Amino acid sequence: MHNKSAAGHPPIATLTLNPCLDVSYEFLSLVADQKVHVDHTRFDPGGNGINVGRALGRLGLAATNCCLLAGEIGNLVERLLGQHLDNLQATRIAGETRINCTILERNPRVQYELDGIGPHVDAEALEQVVSNFLNGAQGGLGVLTGSIPSGVPEQIYGDLVERLRQRRARAVVDAKGPMLSHALTHHPFLIKPNRYELETLCGRRLPTLEAVAEEARRLQEEGVTYVCVSLGGEGAILVGPEKAYHATAPQVQVRSTVGAGDALLGGLVAAFAQDQDPADVLRLGICCGSGTAEKPGTELFTRQGVNDLMNHVEIGPLDV
Repeated sequence: MHNKSAAGHPPIATLTLNPCLDVSYEFLSLVADQKVHVDHTRFDPGGNGINVGRALGRLGLAATNCCLLAGEIGNLVERLLGQHLDNLQATRIAGETRINCTILERNPRVQYELDGIGPHVDAEALEQVVSNFLNGAQGGLGVLTGSIPSGVPEQIYGDLVERLRQRRARAVVDAKGPMLSHALTHHPFLIKPNRYELETLCGRRLPTLEAVAEEARRLQEEGVTYVCVSLGGEGAILVGPEKAYHATAPQVQVRSTVGAGDALLGGLVAAFAQDQDPADVLRLGICCGSGTAEKPGTELFTRQGVNDLMNHVEIGPLDV
């Protein structure tokens, strides 16, 4: 039996070890060696876990959002987050929170993403933010997502899957490479790789929906309760203990894909926290992701926008 928060669902906590200030520029086209004037600029608080927390808030679910913040950029991120998150638990560290940049060129239509370098994290600060996270997830769901800064061991997510289990909490992991590999050995509740991350993990191309589904089933049978694979314009699949489903992506005018994967994950977590049927879990996730892709910068979906997309998703069973 899961603990229920005051909001009527199990506690949810997110962890963001490498947050950022997301700056996005939108303009017609780049010209080499010339100054280009932008049409739109946005400044958003960023980091995968923070985005998941923002998505949960949009869906009306409370979460404890734990992160590491540094310097003046960290102060700005914290101020911006005051408009988005009710429960932010920021551990302060030395240095400067990183700045990430998204460049959106319209002619030709190209999106570039630049990831900054975060500050070094000492062991004491790491244990403080981890402790806040574990307390917030007690008996509920703990979301582990995003890159890690200098000073944090790459097996951190695997260790935290185990520590969450000791607190009767289900671990949700959205990571890549060695971080995901370490986490898998501890059997998290849910993972959400995209197709490329899944291909990297298994070491081969997965050109068809069937190949993706079979690899997801293999991971599920090895100990992950649910495997969701996001497939961009092809939608997403969700493989669980009993059944597997594929959801089509609703047709939207894509403005920026930054944050769409985090929004999808937020939708999955929200639906699982409310004990929804797996097909409905996938439907909510895909609508949150698609609703975010039609927004500029790292702006997320609106609740009304998600509701409007719900009837435009086709979900069918997969035979794996």
